[in-house]
Amino acid sequence: MATLQELLAQKASLEKQIAETQREERANAIAKVKSIMSEHGLTLADLSQRAAPPRAEGTPKKVAAKYRNGDTGETWSGRGLQPKWLKAALAEGKQLSDFAI
Repeated sequence: MATLQELLAQKASLEKQIAETQREERANAIAKVKSIMSEHGLTLADLSQRAAPPRAEGTPKKVAAKYRNGDTGETWSGRGLQPKWLKAALAEGKQLSDFAI
């Protein structure tokens, strides 16, 4: 059975090997990226340009508000359940058209 000192020495040796392997793999990755960039004529400026991320299927688009509460500024798009402020106003006898934007 190994002693504590031997195990700690093994741990230190493994940590050193891990760090060296990480440095080598990082250097290899950088070399690959540089190679691909030169092959396609890309610059760092090309990489920093951000395109809008593609919208996943099924994710809802933001819809413009159609109704606004004049007192609080709250809005409703007309989709989904009516908000409480609108239900309360309609119950008081106001018309939906009173809140149209």
